[in-house]
Amino acid sequence: MKIYRVLRINKMVDTYSIVERARKTGKVEKGTNEVTKSIERGTAKLVVYAGDVDPKEIVQHLPVLCKEKGIVCQEIDSKQKLGIAVGINVACSSVAVIEAGDAEKDIAALK
Repeated sequence: MKIYRVLRINKMVDTYSIVERARKTGKVEKGTNEVTKSIERGTAKLVVYAGDVDPKEIVQHLPVLCKEKGIVCQEIDSKQKLGIAVGINVACSSVAVIEAGDAEKDIAALK
């Protein structure tokens, strides 16, 4: 159980750092509406959504859409931390990486 928890925490930290690097060197879309549009257009390379969104229905459709389109989708623990990772001072429910920049190899490793 402890090993799984450590791996899960490391994966979340990595996801936050990937989003932050993509924001600095590439392009990201913030917010569930923009993320949904980028998935439907097929421009998203990675979708990250927060697990602490209330109500859950706001982001519930994202994993399903990503699976249909073959896009990597990750759930993380905190919408506040996700907001910080994308460079805003408020919580963010979901983010789509459009252009990966320096995070290209890391996103490929998540697949």
